Amino acid sequence: METIQTDFAVIGSGIAGLRAAIEIAETQRSVWLLTKDLAEDSNTRWAQGGIAAALSDEDRIWIHEADTLAAGDGLSEPSAVRILVEDGARLVIELIDWGTEFDREGFRLAFTREGAHSANRILHAQGDSTGREIVRALLLKAATYPNIRFVPHAFTAEAIAEEGVCRGVRFIDETDGRWRVLRAQGVLLATGGCGQMYRETTNPPQATGDGVALGWRAGAEVLDQEFIQFHPTALALRGSPRFLLSEALRGEGGVLRDSEGRRFMTDVHPRAELAPRDVVSRAIVQHLRRTHGDAVFLDMTHLPAAFVRSRFPRIYETCLAAGCNLERERVPVLPAAHYAMGGIRTDLHGRTTLPGLYAAGETAANGVHGANRLASNSLLDGLVFGARAGIAMTRDLLDGGAPSGSPARAEPLRCPREEEAAGVKRVVRDIAWERIGIVRDGAGLRGAVERLGELWRGGPVRPGPSRAAIEAANLGTVAWLTARAAEAREETRGAHSRSEYPERDDIGWAAHSLQRPGGRRVERLPLGAIGSGSGSATSGSS
Repeated sequence: METIQTDFAVIGSGIAGLRAAIEIAETQRSVWLLTKDLAEDSNTRWAQGGIAAALSDEDRIWIHEADTLAAGDGLSEPSAVRILVEDGARLVIELIDWGTEFDREGFRLAFTREGAHSANRILHAQGDSTGREIVRALLLKAATYPNIRFVPHAFTAEAIAEEGVCRGVRFIDETDGRWRVLRAQGVLLATGGCGQMYRETTNPPQATGDGVALGWRAGAEVLDQEFIQFHPTALALRGSPRFLLSEALRGEGGVLRDSEGRRFMTDVHPRAELAPRDVVSRAIVQHLRRTHGDAVFLDMTHLPAAFVRSRFPRIYETCLAAGCNLERERVPVLPAAHYAMGGIRTDLHGRTTLPGLYAAGETAANGVHGANRLASNSLLDGLVFGARAGIAMTRDLLDGGAPSGSPARAEPLRCPREEEAAGVKRVVRDIAWERIGIVRDGAGLRGAVERLGELWRGGPVRPGPSRAAIEAANLGTVAWLTARAAEAREETRGAHSRSEYPERDDIGWAAHSLQRPGGRRVERLPLGAIGSGSGSATSGSS
């Protein structure tokens, strides 16, 4: 394979990867930014709801902090949350200085409210295209640095671990089909989420869990993988994709009704439709089971004429193209997989447990989201901890490079055959949706762990497998990690619900779930152990 040398490699061009690359470039170091499609194709680009920041006159940083901790249901790390809300306000202002055009009312920024927030603190762009606008501004900023090299159509297949240190990556250059080696003194995984592991998802096709699978195979630890957030309101029209109908629709007055027109969330939670997402998603599923319905309905028809069209132009046009007029009729919705709170374990600077390897954004688990993410904190997470990872990477290099590590237990890259890849993806997505979904039980999870572990056992495929085969392997790997962690956690907390353990268990499970490559059991990591990147774990069930 051709070998290329750079100072740093960033895998992924969403908000976390771009912000890290900019931070690295400020030090005059070279950075290659690899993305498997075009630079603008990332999870960030699809983010509608907005970015949370305590910048309005009515808000305070401590209120944002309290809301984030409450949403995390006892598993958010206070130190991580404090960094998020304090640095976040400053870095959002920096985004504005770099040309990000958030919506305004006159000359003042326009703030809205979403579920589980106690104040109006959500900034949007073009109503419902916030992620797209942030990516636009960050790409323009990154383009001003000649030492950032964008490499599109580069599918990263493996992280190279040698003597317990990450030394670079292997990737497929899809412009010519050749495999290449990129050597680097530090590698950042910022590949977004794993939503494509589920049959019903709001995530784009690129969200195949690549970063978590890459890190796991290289020997990095995985944290809290059982916590998958399901968005309550995805468009549920037969023959149409599960297009996300933003939380902001309910924040602006939209309500949920059943097939008989009854507003049922008022009986479930004091905040009704603006309750935390896990509460709303489970309430929808349980209501449909009781009433034998196929979907519930988002109702915006009581709002002033033309409001929805002007406030949510992209959502309005998408629904209209699918045959629904949001201003005149109720739209059928169902929950769909949306966001992963867990991922590759990091400290508060993006360092993983494998020296030389870093992670940020949805790929990482730094404790900030706990058991359930507060709405519109995801973009803020990528912004804040992407910047911190970029700073840490360059500082670690100046301090003498990546420290030597003890050899990590790496997992070989095993893939289905090329002709089996599409079928494996379908099987993984069905298993995940049916057994690792919104409401789980022990028997289903045990079956998922066993079935996912048996999907392919043929060993490494050589010559080098294709992107499709590796993506199928990545989805299967992350689904297996999710099922293992969900089976181990015998309680209901945040986005994780066990039917036979309906209550939160602070005596047994006020801890993070930890999976080590080669480990036979899911362990429990005490709260407070994430910040330093150290801390002993205690054994739990496997």
